Amino acid sequence: MASDYYLELSNNPIKFEAVSQVTNVFFDESNKQVFAVRSGGVTGVVVKGPTEELSTSFRMEDKGPVISIKFSQDQRVLAIQRSKTSVEFLNFLNGIDCLEYSQSCKGKNNTIIGFIWTSPNEIVFVTDHGIELFQVIPERRSLKPLKNLTININWFVYCNNSKLLLLSSGAYGNSIQPLLFKKGGFLKLNKFEIELPAVPKTPPKLCLLERDVTLAMVYGQACVIVLRHIPPRVDRGPGAEVLIYTMEKMLTAKKSHLLALDKTGRFAVNVVDNLIIVHHQASKTSMIFDINLPGETDGYVTFHQPVTIPLPIKPFTLRVPSVQVSSDMAEVSCELYSPNWVVFQPDIVIDAKLGCLWRVELCLGNLATVLVDKCRLVDCLVQRVAGKLVLLNVLRHLLDPLIGTNLGVVAEVFDHLNEVYRTFLEIEMQSQMATPASTSPFSRPPSGPLTTSPRAAVVIDQSDMYTSVFVPIAEKAEGAAGKFVVAVLIEYVRSLGDNRIPVQHYLYELLINTMVHRKAFFQLHQLLQYHVVSDSKPLACLLLSLENIYPAAHQLALDMLKRLGTANEEIVEVLLSKKQILDALRFIRGNGTVEQASARKFLEAARNTGDDNIFYSVFKFFEQRNEQLRGGPNFTKGDISNKSLSAEQH
Repeated sequence: MASDYYLELSNNPIKFEAVSQVTNVFFDESNKQVFAVRSGGVTGVVVKGPTEELSTSFRMEDKGPVISIKFSQDQRVLAIQRSKTSVEFLNFLNGIDCLEYSQSCKGKNNTIIGFIWTSPNEIVFVTDHGIELFQVIPERRSLKPLKNLTININWFVYCNNSKLLLLSSGAYGNSIQPLLFKKGGFLKLNKFEIELPAVPKTPPKLCLLERDVTLAMVYGQACVIVLRHIPPRVDRGPGAEVLIYTMEKMLTAKKSHLLALDKTGRFAVNVVDNLIIVHHQASKTSMIFDINLPGETDGYVTFHQPVTIPLPIKPFTLRVPSVQVSSDMAEVSCELYSPNWVVFQPDIVIDAKLGCLWRVELCLGNLATVLVDKCRLVDCLVQRVAGKLVLLNVLRHLLDPLIGTNLGVVAEVFDHLNEVYRTFLEIEMQSQMATPASTSPFSRPPSGPLTTSPRAAVVIDQSDMYTSVFVPIAEKAEGAAGKFVVAVLIEYVRSLGDNRIPVQHYLYELLINTMVHRKAFFQLHQLLQYHVVSDSKPLACLLLSLENIYPAAHQLALDMLKRLGTANEEIVEVLLSKKQILDALRFIRGNGTVEQASARKFLEAARNTGDDNIFYSVFKFFEQRNEQLRGGPNFTKGDISNKSLSAEQH
């Protein structure tokens, strides 16, 4: 079934030559490139990347086994490590340059653990006694030392997105020195220690290993994700958990989240669309965690459970040439959670023996099916890049009159949606007006501070709700279902009001039309009388159009126009169209607009009534107006038509 998984592997994996006795495979996390090096490069190096520009092939001299190989970020220089003390370089300025140049680490007894390209022309050597930053000058085939740091290093982890390097030191390996790389150098950030679940008494040994530490960007923050295997205790059995340290303002690491795994064995971590995915090999399942969702907290650390139940990745079949018929392709099922899998950040899975690189992808539609708590589902989906269509589908299903969802749940879902909507409007207004959030008309009162959640990837505004949700469900508003639709619309209007978001008139129109369709006139009258529906000219016009169905709508429309205070002309037009000529005269006299009133319009309306007394009253009214305004009763040429004048003479 589709709901049996919420993760899948990318449909078109990057295929490369599998690892063998003559082929070694390397992966560069920064450029996302796979290198298949055959016979030390003599018989070829095939590079596969996510795009054609990042894919190439070439040959190079066999100068010994390759330990590591990476292109610079602009693909102009290739760095190859073949020894523990130096790195060789090949230029690719205009095709491959046959002349290699080399750079040794400065310390005589230092051993290079690895190297990282931190910019297109800067490379850092990580040794067991420190780091050395160089500028690569390909035109001169040389390197220039820029900066170094002396520190005993066990292992390192680097994140290209954040330019953050973590160096492990100390006897247990849990003393971490973060470095933030800038052009031409790096900043030494505050050192911190990662908590260990248990410390051996004697002798000291390395407890925190590189494989248990992941450095990734989650919701725009650099996070140190640490897998901890908890030894059994009296009060609990053995298990594992994930401890997360967030880099506060890229200065200090703060322990902030703890993910409960409640399993033992081998784990691997990916980050997909800001969700932390923990793969468990023994059960062949994956768990999803969203650190943006609320959880229990002790004031310092937030404790999280998986978003939903652990499920396996969707089965994947690989098309390979058929053994029987050379022209045919056969489908072979891939072993999921294979011991050959190697996981890289943020979302890469590589099977070197199979020769495939996949990206782990979310199946949001299936996640929406298995996540029962609709408010948590909404909070989760608004943070997903591709969550909008899925969220709208969820809302359509949730608000379907045939489903009959509890209105309390509906209200809570609307509040969650509109909190995100309000925050979006505030940010937009601040960017346009450069004003603090407290001065925004959408701001909460002081008793309700803004949340500190990251900016949502998805915003469901009123237009989305109207077009994709409310109109489709309103079409089903027959019988008892109509009552539910009205209640849903009122609840949405209430939620917008609570978040100080002005309601668009088309939502009111849909609400009123739905109520009229149900003949819920008493309820409509109450909504208008108690100003649940905000006054506007479009709504007043809508009410006027409903007069034949609901006669009281005429007076409700006039009252609304009067309250607006900016619709005097419209009120006059309505009264004249209803042949309430004298009421129209009283209205313009009451609001002081007699001088601006068109005598011609009133006289023609009076003549159309066929009542001579009304016409005479209107004529005398404007004669008096002219007397006061111009000093005489005569009309100007534009004030009165020939028909009106002849009618008066008659």
